[in-house]
Amino acid sequence: MGIHDGHREKMRARFLAAGLDAFADHEALELLLYYAIPRRDTNPIAHTLMERYGSLSAVLEAPAEDLRKVEGIGESAAILLRLVPQLSRKARLADARETVLNSVDRAGSYLMELFAGLSRESLYQLCLDQKGKLLACKRLSQGGANSTDLNIRLLMENAILTSASAVILSHNHPSGIALPSEDDIATTEQAQKALGTIGVRLADHIIVADGDFVSMADSGYLEGY
Repeated sequence: MGIHDGHREKMRARFLAAGLDAFADHEALELLLYYAIPRRDTNPIAHTLMERYGSLSAVLEAPAEDLRKVEGIGESAAILLRLVPQLSRKARLADARETVLNSVDRAGSYLMELFAGLSRESLYQLCLDQKGKLLACKRLSQGGANSTDLNIRLLMENAILTSASAVILSHNHPSGIALPSEDDIATTEQAQKALGTIGVRLADHIIVADGDFVSMADSGYLEGY
């Protein structure tokens, strides 16, 4: 048994007995890294990651190329850290065909879960049928901490390929409040005009921030649902 094996076994047993609720954030990272770094103490690596990025969610959203700048993080560890949140998000969205987003409250709840833990601003497109059933959830872009861009071609392509009747746009404000900026209003108008040319309605543009959301339809910028 190696020098760290006893400690690792205790950590695994602790997880199996109590789950991650019994772990500090750096301990959860330490445990996760066992499966990519088999022959090294991952505790100091976990501390370094937390110090570099500031939070567990920020670590899990960091680009792989940036993660690899941390001593001890190789390609396998960087891939594992990126895989975990994306796998979790994919699982949450797996039942999209059964999700009906025909009201602001339903759409807002769905999107708050979608954006939970994201530290970079991202823009998503929800494609809906005539009854508001979710046909697809597509990420249009991912920016830095405060900005992202609308890809009109991709927006229209997604709507056409899913035979959408309506679209909901949504993005997050990771370091702000859930209120539309002038850029958000301009983006909404741009998207509405583009979708209108192919007979698809922009039902809403929802902004998510700090456990809250604002509907631009409810705010009077769109006709809405």
